[in-house]
Amino acid sequence: MSLAYDRSVPEANGKGNVGESLKAIGAITLFVDDPQRSKEFYARVFEADVVHEDDNAVAFGFDNLVVNLLKRGAAVDELLGPVQPVEAGASFLMTVWVEDTDAVCTDLADRGVEIATGPQDRAWGLRTAAFTDPDSYVKTLNCSC
Repeated sequence: MSLAYDRSVPEANGKGNVGESLKAIGAITLFVDDPQRSKEFYARVFEADVVHEDDNAVAFGFDNLVVNLLKRGAAVDELLGPVQPVEAGASFLMTVWVEDTDAVCTDLADRGVEIATGPQDRAWGLRTAAFTDPDSYVKTLNCSC
């Protein structure tokens, strides 16, 4: 699969060789049941641009990251080889920094997103809220406001 995005790695400690720095994460792949259903959700919620799409995957470009939504099954096996399925439950958390958790929750609700928890003030000084995508991957909104 070829993704059309900038994969250059920032120079680290005077070293520009990609093999010398593991500090720049370029993409995260989430395994999903239905890439088109997930595409609709991510486009509606995040308003991110699609940077790649085929029968098995949809990839969205964020400011410094590509989120690749790859269909479970043969496409995952081709990428990783046969892997054991994971048990149900939270296995991944994506955090989005926002300026106003309450305002973003209101906006997400207007877009048809159900807020699972929050907004709430946390003991560690952040105001947070959480919601899930169609494959139950949890997203949190964090604000230090």
